[in-house]
Amino acid sequence: MRLRHPSEWLTESKLPIMFLMFLSLTLLVMVGLILLGRPLETDIAPYGIVSFELAGNLSAARDITQSWGETGRVYAGLNLGLDYLYIVAYSSCIGLGCVLVARAQSQQNKQFANIGVIIAWGQLVAGLIDAMENYALIQILLGAETNILAVGARVCALLKFVIIAIGVAYVLIGLAMITIAKVHARRAT
Repeated sequence: MRLRHPSEWLTESKLPIMFLMFLSLTLLVMVGLILLGRPLETDIAPYGIVSFELAGNLSAARDITQSWGETGRVYAGLNLGLDYLYIVAYSSCIGLGCVLVARAQSQQNKQFANIGVIIAWGQLVAGLIDAMENYALIQILLGAETNILAVGARVCALLKFVIIAIGVAYVLIGLAMITIAKVHARRAT
């Protein structure tokens, strides 16, 4: 039985095109996030917005936002706003990458292909988790005094990073498998 993937509505020929489009968008938005994030790197927040995501409690989150100052908090808000576009870009890019690898492996390794489809769906989950994380962080930036927001943001960030890492690892492993198979096929001829 073949599992249905989240990009099922795309034709076979459109999958690689959409992957390249979302990869380009992901890289473009990533550059914007890096530029917006530079002013957020302080002694208290050495990893900028990521330090804020992983603060884990309201006191640490407040210390980080205070270290940024008023201008830094504006940069943080812009960063979090742009991150919503990044969520669409990276989750689509990684999900499509998983689908492309799964399709390429569907004849040789059906289990590996099915795992790829599940991981592709997982990228949508990562995007939703990331959106919830951003909401919590924006509320903190706006002055919310609820510790659960900082705790929730940290949990969401960690889950998101794990799901994304699994997706990227699947694509890289799949590409290695495809490359090795092509090399073996060339040697056999």
